[in-house]
Amino acid sequence: MKECKHFIDGSFTAGTSGLTFENRNPINNQVIGLVHEGKKAEIDAAVAAAKRALTGPWGKLTLAQRTEILHRVADRINERFDEFLEAECLDTGKPKSLASHIDIPRGAANFKVFADMIKNVPTEGFRLDTPDGAGAMNVGHRTPKGVIAVISPWNLPLLLMTWKVGPALACGNTVVVKPSEETPLTTTLLGEVMNECGVPPGVYNVVHGFGPDSAGAFLTEHPDVDAITFTGETRTGEIIARAASVGLRDISLECGGKNAALIFDDCDIDKAVEGTMRSAFVNCGQVCLGTERVYVQRGIYEDFKARFVEAAKGLKIGPPDDASSTMGPLISKEHQQKVLSYYQIAKDEGATVLLGGGSPVMSADMANGCWVEPTIWEGLSDDARVVREEIFGPCCHLRPFDTEDEVIALANDNPYGLATAIWTENTSRAVRVAEQIEVGIAWVNSWFLRDLRTAFGGAKQSGIGREGGVHSLEFYTELKNICIKL
Repeated sequence: MKECKHFIDGSFTAGTSGLTFENRNPINNQVIGLVHEGKKAEIDAAVAAAKRALTGPWGKLTLAQRTEILHRVADRINERFDEFLEAECLDTGKPKSLASHIDIPRGAANFKVFADMIKNVPTEGFRLDTPDGAGAMNVGHRTPKGVIAVISPWNLPLLLMTWKVGPALACGNTVVVKPSEETPLTTTLLGEVMNECGVPPGVYNVVHGFGPDSAGAFLTEHPDVDAITFTGETRTGEIIARAASVGLRDISLECGGKNAALIFDDCDIDKAVEGTMRSAFVNCGQVCLGTERVYVQRGIYEDFKARFVEAAKGLKIGPPDDASSTMGPLISKEHQQKVLSYYQIAKDEGATVLLGGGSPVMSADMANGCWVEPTIWEGLSDDARVVREEIFGPCCHLRPFDTEDEVIALANDNPYGLATAIWTENTSRAVRVAEQIEVGIAWVNSWFLRDLRTAFGGAKQSGIGREGGVHSLEFYTELKNICIKL
């Protein structure tokens, strides 16, 4: 049994609420530990510690000293790689082959990338003529925004948490993190690393809990929180935006998606099949950037469908320690029921089930886990719920199209606008189509290829704001103009 305490002001504490909740392994739904739930008192303590640290030792460090510490944090995560890997897979059930390739190394890299970036991004300077002829100089100066509330999701717990904490700390802020109640382990373990690497108390704080009437609500409503960054579903993002409006706190929201793949008849079909397999099924479909709508030009539709279904049949569902596993369970029984309910809705709406559509038969020791089958449909109307609503599972709907204009309209006919993948060997078409799709990121002949120097975020109901590169620095700092009369 693993006990998860809060990490406040450099120390682990159970807090004063006296409340705990279960942490369950999605492989078999067994309880693997108890997590202490934070309420207002724990949030008050964490925010106060973070506020003190801004003007304490952390605020007095030079940029070189601060970035050196963050490099040590990244190195220490990699030194304790196996511990982070074990914790991440216990919480999520994802294959170790996936987590060891993406979650842990990229989670560590976020500290180094943004520590290096803050040292190399200039501000602005202008010479101003004045009536007396002496002039003035205007110099841009970045200061930390203050105490940052970080609310991170359960699908890539370490990676998406450090994607926010890394640049926030690099810019000189302090943070209070509320990880998903489903995946508390790696965020908690990072507290040990912070202490080992000399991060001053109060710079990195963790309070566990839920949303309403729990840590999440108390954190986003706290008047001493200066900005809020969130990744999760759109409905929660709307609640956070309302809370942030009190006091005019800045927000960065990366929310839901119902992403489309556009596969043209001049594509490299082998690459398109392989890439769409990844975008639809990696991490059991629990990726905000994943593909749930697949539009294929009619001339290659039947060929693509046959190859895609055959490739999906090769997915192997299994536990993290099985090196041959390519797909794990969903995160929880609750999410399993949600995804299975959409599998039933698809049938009710008249879908042709090309693959899957239910739960796999697992061995007795995993029979109570959160398993679902990879699922492919065709034949639904464009207004079907399964085509329009985010499912967040290993499933997608195939639909043929004829013309470029038609598929652009189909892709854009959705309230979400996070990502798309365009498959074509015609460069002019690729650029032309990418420019017209209403999303925050458009991949061409690739998927999930991320350069951390570039902007990341969603359009429409997929979010507000951009992070990554200089855009993270803009969010996590206040740009002050210093005007010097000469």
